[in-house]
Amino acid sequence: MFRAHVKNNIANVLRVLRQFKEAHRYLKQARRLFRRAKDRVRTAQVDDTRAQVFIAEGKYAEAELTARTAARSLEKSGRQCYLAETLTNQGIALARLREPARAQFIFQQAIEIAHLAGSLNRAGLAALTMIEEIDTLPREVQLVAFAQAKEWLASSESPDIKPRLKAVRKKLATQRETEPQPLDIRDVLFNKRYDLEAEVLKFQRGLISQTLARVNGKVTHAARLLGLAHQKLAYIIENDHPDLLKKRTPVRRRPRKTGKRKK
Repeated sequence: MFRAHVKNNIANVLRVLRQFKEAHRYLKQARRLFRRAKDRVRTAQVDDTRAQVFIAEGKYAEAELTARTAARSLEKSGRQCYLAETLTNQGIALARLREPARAQFIFQQAIEIAHLAGSLNRAGLAALTMIEEIDTLPREVQLVAFAQAKEWLASSESPDIKPRLKAVRKKLATQRETEPQPLDIRDVLFNKRYDLEAEVLKFQRGLISQTLARVNGKVTHAARLLGLAHQKLAYIIENDHPDLLKKRTPVRRRPRKTGKRKK
């Protein structure tokens, strides 16, 4: 195991020295040793190092696939801190593949996982890297991510953190500085959870409301446009969206027929 760790560390040094071919050779050896020992966590860490080498080479598609594979393995093992680091590298690869929406999702996943695991340093690194890598981040996300990165990395001993924070501060200085920030970082930096049923009902309500407006509130005409029976649409409005009753024409109750009894 010690040999495998050493080989992985050597590969990291070779990455910095841009000796990529040699780095991959050492990583291949380290991975083989960890797999022989059936150590999935260490194997995933080697894959994370491979992803970093691929990023340094500019091979972003290979980096994203390798990091994604490592993340899947770390997620199964429950190693949250390592998982946050790997997701951060996956986010870098996605950002450089010009997939900002996917990259933002992965970065925010890394931030949330590290934060919940109590590893604020890793959460700060993920937040800082997200700002560095994605130029199209919403202003609100940039501001909150930077504020949290400064707080979470305040005690970091890494020599490159202060220069990185300074560079990001300069990047943000070209934009307006006085904008409101939400008090709870979960509203901005964590990926939002959705209630599928609630979202479906919300969409349904909006579509029915628009259709009723088009036909001047006539349920019969609206039902025809929506491909529903009149009774079905009326039932949906009354039971699921009662606030729309005021947008439809009044319900006309048919008078009961009162026939004369035969004598």
